[in-house]
Amino acid sequence: MPRIRLTRVTGAIAAVAATALILSGCTKVDEAGAESAFPEKDIRLIIQANPGGGSDLSSRALASELENILDVSVIPENMPGAAGALAMEYVGSQDPDGYVIGFAPVEIAMLNTTQGANVLPENYDLLGQIMLAPGVVTVGANSGIESLEDLVAKAKSGAVTVANSGAGSIWEAATLGLGDATGATFTPVPYDGGATAVGAAASGETVAAVSGLGEALAQGDAVRILAVMHDERHPDAADVPTVEEAIGEKVEFGGWGGIYAPKGLPDDVKQTLESAVKEAVDSDSYQKFQKDAGNLVVYRDSADWSSYVGEQFNLFKDLLG
Repeated sequence: MPRIRLTRVTGAIAAVAATALILSGCTKVDEAGAESAFPEKDIRLIIQANPGGGSDLSSRALASELENILDVSVIPENMPGAAGALAMEYVGSQDPDGYVIGFAPVEIAMLNTTQGANVLPENYDLLGQIMLAPGVVTVGANSGIESLEDLVAKAKSGAVTVANSGAGSIWEAATLGLGDATGATFTPVPYDGGATAVGAAASGETVAAVSGLGEALAQGDAVRILAVMHDERHPDAADVPTVEEAIGEKVEFGGWGGIYAPKGLPDDVKQTLESAVKEAVDSDSYQKFQKDAGNLVVYRDSADWSSYVGEQFNLFKDLLG
C-alpha cells in the first residue's frame, strides 16, 4: 500500500508540473526554482550596411536604448552585402527565439523584385518602424530650374537625367515613381551613395538628384531643393513644398527602417520586443538623435508596419518588376 500511495503522489506532482510548464509559455525555471523570462542573454542586432551610414547609426542609437529597457546587452553586428539581402536572409534563417533581430531598411520590400533575393515581408516578424528619411528632389543652384513644375516641364520636352544612390535603390524607385505620376521622362543615373548623387546635380553632371534631405542640405548653397516626397513639409526645410503642393501629384517615397526578427517568435517574446522598440523610439535621446540626423521619427507598431511593408512591396513590384 505505501508503494501505491507514493506512485499516485508522484504522478500527481508530475501532472501539476506539466500543467505549470504549459501555462508558463516561455517562462523558465532556474535551478533555484525562480522564474525567469525573456530575455536572459545578449541579443544580436544585425545591420545590413557598413559602419557609419544611416542604417548603422540608427540601429546603434536604438540598440543603446533597448539595452536600458531589456537589461541585457544588445550587440550591433554589421553584415553588408548584396544590397542588404545577405543580412536579411541570414536573420530569416535563425531560430525565432528573439536573440537575433535586425534593422530592416526599405529594401526589405524591394530586394525580391530587384534581385530575386529570398527576402519577402512574410518571411519575418516585423516588430516596428523606427524612422523615415523622406526623399527630396534637388537641382544645381545654377541650373536655371526654379521649381519642380519647371523640372517636370523640362522632362516632358526631353529626357532629364536624375542622379540617385545606386541601381535598385529607393531613390531610383522614387525617380521612376515621379516620372510615372507626371508622365515626364526622368532617366535615373546611379552613383555610389546619396551624397555623391547630390554632388552630381550640384556640379551640373546631371540635371537633378533624388536623395535624403540630409544629403541635400550638406551641399549648402550649391543646390536648390525643389520638393520633399512626403505628405507634409519637413521641419528642417519648412520652406520647401511637398510634391503634392508643388505640382498637385501625390508622390511619396522615403528611406524608412525598422526592427524585425525571424518568423515565428513566441507571443510573449514578440510582445516584449515590440514594447521595447516602442519605448526606445519614444525616448528623448533617440528622438534627438534622429532629429539631429535630419530624419523623421515615424513609429508604426507590428501590425501597422506589417501592413505598410506589404503595400510597399506591391508598389515596388509594380514599379520595378
